[in-house]
Amino acid sequence: MLTNFKITCLFHFFLKSLNLMPRPAPTTDSQKIQKTNKDLEIESIDFFVRMMSMLGMPRSVGEIYGLLYFSTTPLPMDQIVNRLGISVGSASQGLKTLRSLKAVRTSYVPGDRKDHYLAETEFRRLFANFIKEEIMPHMESAQERIQRMEDSLSDQDEQSDEFYHIRIEKLKKLTRAGGRLLPALAGLLKF
Repeated sequence: MLTNFKITCLFHFFLKSLNLMPRPAPTTDSQKIQKTNKDLEIESIDFFVRMMSMLGMPRSVGEIYGLLYFSTTPLPMDQIVNRLGISVGSASQGLKTLRSLKAVRTSYVPGDRKDHYLAETEFRRLFANFIKEEIMPHMESAQERIQRMEDSLSDQDEQSDEFYHIRIEKLKKLTRAGGRLLPALAGLLKF
């Protein structure tokens, strides 16, 4: 007794042997372009996810920036969420971080009340802003923390104190060098 599945298989075998099986439609130029664009988008997202992780940023920040970097049109947050498959909370936090770094900006789209986002593509400006907004505040508060470290040292064990003083001196040298170098580097990057 032949089942429906067996009949279907025999029918397909028969059609295939007669070269009557429907063939997949040839790929159009538009489909090739869409595939190329999708591949480019995936590589861009991966590139910026890795770069942002080196800077200590969350994955969503790299994903959003990578998507916007090769987007030919400004995207609203709901499209960013849908295309990346991330939560609204992650998208909102990622966009907030990128806006604070001046890595994205909003763009007006006539007839649409939503904010649409574009990537900033001047990397020198991005790195200068990162140094100014993220690194310099830590360097400025470092002197206070180092002073608190020195104040917390006790005079009980001279050998331990010597070890700690050497380490604290190294931190002081690092913060002094960073305090001179980073503003100069940020200034050079803005040109």
